[in-house]
Amino acid sequence: MTVRLPSLTSLPQTENHNQSGQSPVVAPKRVTGGFALLDSLLRHEVEYIFGYPGGAILPIYDDLYKVESTGAIKHILVRHEQGAAHAADGYARATGKVGVCFGTSGPGATNLVTGIATAYMDSIPMIVVTGQVPRAAIGTDAFQETDIYGITLPIVKHSYVVRDPKNMARIVAEAFHIASTGRPGPVLIDVPKDVALEECDYVPVEPGSLKLRGYRPTVKGNPRQINAAIQLIRNSHRPLLYVGGGAIASNAHAEVKELAELFNIPVTTTLMGIGAFDEHHPLSVGMLGMHGTAYANFAVTDCDLLICVGARFDDRVTGKLDEFASHAKVIHIDIDPAEVGKNRVPEVPIVGDVRHVLVDLLRRCQEGGIKQIPHKNQEWLNLINRWRQDYPLQVPQHPDSISPQEVIVEIGRQAPNAFYTTDVGQHQMWAAQFLKNGPRRWISSAGLGTMGFGVPAAMGAKVAFPDEEVICISGDASFQMCLQELGTLAQYGINVKTVILNNGWQGMVRQWQQAFYGERYSCSNMEVGMPDIEYLTKAYGIKGMVIRSRDQLKDAIAEMLAHDGPVVVDVQVTRDENCYPMVAPGKSNAQMIGLPMQPAKARVEPITCSNCGTTNHPTHKFCSECGTKL
Repeated sequence: MTVRLPSLTSLPQTENHNQSGQSPVVAPKRVTGGFALLDSLLRHEVEYIFGYPGGAILPIYDDLYKVESTGAIKHILVRHEQGAAHAADGYARATGKVGVCFGTSGPGATNLVTGIATAYMDSIPMIVVTGQVPRAAIGTDAFQETDIYGITLPIVKHSYVVRDPKNMARIVAEAFHIASTGRPGPVLIDVPKDVALEECDYVPVEPGSLKLRGYRPTVKGNPRQINAAIQLIRNSHRPLLYVGGGAIASNAHAEVKELAELFNIPVTTTLMGIGAFDEHHPLSVGMLGMHGTAYANFAVTDCDLLICVGARFDDRVTGKLDEFASHAKVIHIDIDPAEVGKNRVPEVPIVGDVRHVLVDLLRRCQEGGIKQIPHKNQEWLNLINRWRQDYPLQVPQHPDSISPQEVIVEIGRQAPNAFYTTDVGQHQMWAAQFLKNGPRRWISSAGLGTMGFGVPAAMGAKVAFPDEEVICISGDASFQMCLQELGTLAQYGINVKTVILNNGWQGMVRQWQQAFYGERYSCSNMEVGMPDIEYLTKAYGIKGMVIRSRDQLKDAIAEMLAHDGPVVVDVQVTRDENCYPMVAPGKSNAQMIGLPMQPAKARVEPITCSNCGTTNHPTHKFCSECGTKL
């Protein structure tokens, strides 16, 4: 339950009434710009700020010092500003709320850039507050001055430079509204030092009270387009639901399930869409794309209708674009009109919030008397199940080493309901393949592919849900990108469990060098210089473990989970294990490498009855309508 915290204002609030006596008006108070910022954040129910102080933002931190003593807001001191951005990102992904991070001017602000870009690429709502040199010094190349407004223009949804403290409340309210509505994304608020110090007549602006001229995200889908989508779904024989991060952002999990079950449609998800559909459900075919399941990639290649729900036809999903679902008609549902038709022109485009559109679509089905048909698309599902049996995901068991897949499977078995964050590389793909995640419990950098994301993102998720298990799956190369955040885990006792799949390489780089660069392993070996995890974690005052053999794995994972505090586990895995299946660059999704055998070409074109014109599945020998031999 969310508890509304009191205003930070220590002075009593006096209310004036207009002539009608109906609308109370809060009398302005003389406060600093820094106070106005913090009070505005509190009014938007911000509980945690992830940040790192510095000269230009010190006035805000001075006000924060007074605020923290009341318990109204908790600040988490990270060890690097990149960690602050990733932690705010992880907090936002886990909760669905807006994450908040602070950084000072110059290097503090530029250190946030990678985290801002990560959130932007994955459409994560975030408020980034940066300190700036005083107004009079802007543009003079002052000490620690950078134009962070200009630097971040391509990677934010919107930006502000606060020129007058009296505008602070309005700017914060606008920033939260923009970050969290429409297609979510990060918003930057750059605050010059003298603006934070200057007093103004502060009048709070409550959340949801603003209407921004020119900013009206389309929420409801066009009724005619929704009706056209229903007709296409009813007429299809091999439909496939292709679900992306938009379904997570709009909390459309229940509606996706209802639609899939109503029409008996198999469901595949993108890396961002993992958790939007229960992967234990018989209609689930797992993730598609470069390292997706073979049966998902075959299904998207042979489907006759692709229903895209909150996804953007990313290149890692589509492979060779002109061969992606090339026999299918496309329904594309997305809140961002710029994404609809950008990479693939749909037969039925529907711009709107995914959940609102699906609710309307399902309501129309109910009103039209469309009921669940138990055996609809059964031949199609049988074909997919045959692919599932012929091309399962492989879990190798080597006689002299632990395979990375074994580790992932064991962790998933012992902690099936945990929040999982990942870094980027082979371990990320194995985690995506083998973990079965619930809504918002899969947290991974998809669009930007940011190494170093996992530990600070897990930090943000754990702060949000202190009673839930939070596990970071990392690689030996990714872990070293932000390992300084172990200090943050130690300081605050943030009980994150980190598992390093250590193969001594930048694993995905090595795999590509092996497959496409003549086995020339240029600058990808990480063995020399890898820290001893037990000694490293001991230096930070937290628990470290090493697993070297299969017979240690089960008990060590159990010990990790049972420990009351942060743990880092270094698992020495097979050095040259590759992540399969894999769609090579420039190939179609059906042209995967690493499969146990190549698929026989399945005949999937329907047969039209010469007598009555009914469309029949290609496996039928007689027409289902009139009985004529086909």
